[in-house]
Amino acid sequence: MHDIRAIRETPGAFDAALSRRGLAPVSSEILAIDEARRAKIQAAETAQAEANRAAKEIGAAKARGDDAAFERLRAEVADKKAAIARLNDEAKAEDARLTELLLGLPNLPDDSIPDGDDEDDNVELRRTGSPRNFSFTPKEHYEIPAARGGLDFETAATLSGSRFVVLKGAMARLHRALAQFMLDVHTEEHGLTEMITPVLVREEMMYGTGQLPKFGEDSYQTTNGWWLIPTSEVTLTNVVHGKLLEAEALPIRMASHTQCFRSEAGSAGRDTSGMLRQHQFEKVEMVSITRPEDSAAEHERMTRQAEAILDKLGLPYRTVVLCTGDLGAGMRKTHDIEVWLPGQDRYREISSVSVAGDYQARRMNARYRDEDGKPRFVHTLNGSGLAVGRTLIAVLENGQQDDGSVELPEALYRYLGGRTRVTADGVLA
Repeated sequence: MHDIRAIRETPGAFDAALSRRGLAPVSSEILAIDEARRAKIQAAETAQAEANRAAKEIGAAKARGDDAAFERLRAEVADKKAAIARLNDEAKAEDARLTELLLGLPNLPDDSIPDGDDEDDNVELRRTGSPRNFSFTPKEHYEIPAARGGLDFETAATLSGSRFVVLKGAMARLHRALAQFMLDVHTEEHGLTEMITPVLVREEMMYGTGQLPKFGEDSYQTTNGWWLIPTSEVTLTNVVHGKLLEAEALPIRMASHTQCFRSEAGSAGRDTSGMLRQHQFEKVEMVSITRPEDSAAEHERMTRQAEAILDKLGLPYRTVVLCTGDLGAGMRKTHDIEVWLPGQDRYREISSVSVAGDYQARRMNARYRDEDGKPRFVHTLNGSGLAVGRTLIAVLENGQQDDGSVELPEALYRYLGGRTRVTADGVLA
């Protein structure tokens, strides 16, 4: 959601920022609706004042026995009341038009991010770790003998259709261990508060974080109106929905491990093999709520928190800043962290860490009192810390051995009862 006052003050700057996303100028349409809305409100207020004046004169006319004036004033009051009702309805209609238009517009990109058309124009910030030199041709995760028996796509297809998986045995245990490891690092080392949140939310929560109205096809809705969360960004961010916080309550830093659900609309034919792109998956999400002046530093902090998981697992990765053409609609700036997958011989996204500024806060009406006691909108940030299934893929592909087994990261040993590897037969040992 955008600040209509800022658009009034600098419409050219607003259009210029949207043009970086490839959008046509829209401020003139916004301001025309806004002007019509304000004119209706002003006209209703004027009519109300006139009605109030006439109402006072009715008593005086009756007291002096002026029946003609009495009837004229009574008719005038009735007309003014009808006009006020009509003008208020028209103002509400203009307000609804304005809200619908503003809700459908993406966030304004941060000045610091690069311009570009797509992911090819993203800018690499750093690389960490070196891809391993294999003495054999590395396999993709679903081809590795140690994993094949524990990744059951056929049963999942029978149960639910394509893009689902049943994890069994060592793969289920390893997946669980990864999620537990991530939560422990974020809560014990990074100071995040662990949250357990619903996966079903009301529609206004999806509006609050920007999944609606434009991207409803990317998510699932139940027959009674609930939405399945595409990420716990929705629930964690909305814990401040409609709240007025005290400044000392900020920052709020949270983490949650949840099931996530995405329809993957528009991704037909992409990553159909294996478990890289699923309709149902698990993720450890990080969300921060901050003061506006702290959000840039918090963005860097959260990026380092996500990177720390990969550092502890010994997985090579690179960090990029997204260009305008690849930036999510609700975000001002995003860092993607891409882990090295030797089976694909490329880096693949495993985390996006983003700052939304006050875009989500305006939709949620989430504010805090500044040092002067003035209500201001908070800034919201979110990031994967990490996607559990994709981390499992990375662990399997980077740890695979020529005998079909997988050597596991030392950081996971204590979560696996001291076991250090998955044998070619799919057993933790």
